[in-house]
Amino acid sequence: MRILVDMDGVIADFDGEFLKRWRERHPEKFFIPMEERTEFYVKDQYPEELKPLVMEILLEQNFFRDMMPLDGAREALMEMETMGLEVFICTSPFSTYQNCVLEKYQWVENYLGSEWVNRIILTKDKTLVRGDILIDDKPEITGVDVPNWEHILYDRPYNQGVKKRRLTWKNWKDVLTQR
Repeated sequence: MRILVDMDGVIADFDGEFLKRWRERHPEKFFIPMEERTEFYVKDQYPEELKPLVMEILLEQNFFRDMMPLDGAREALMEMETMGLEVFICTSPFSTYQNCVLEKYQWVENYLGSEWVNRIILTKDKTLVRGDILIDDKPEITGVDVPNWEHILYDRPYNQGVKKRRLTWKNWKDVLTQR
């Protein structure tokens, strides 16, 4: 079985890194706590006048590299591997990619090990990638193809309105064996 696992917001704490940097740089400005997020793209949750500040943080050097792993993510990936599952990191870079692409590779090497670098699939269209399951926090995955994988949602506050199977790193084994 081939499992495709998204990176940002699934194994790497994208929102935690954003909020940490936002609060350090703009302590006087309001912020939206993770549990109150209703939009997938963090910038869509902020008013127009703050969007440039949001994007400045997301595009700055070391943003992707410095994200912490989500609790249980590394352990789950390693256990999937020992169970004989074929696991790949399937992640989409920002279109403004100057820091993002390199730093995603650095993150994987730092937190998962150099052997996982060969398992990175970097694509703007995940529907073109073959697999049995895609674990992703994005509510809907669209592209040029009809995917052959099942999209299982990684449970986040902003995807609660979507009716799909969902998992966390606490219940992943139960969800994957319900196939």
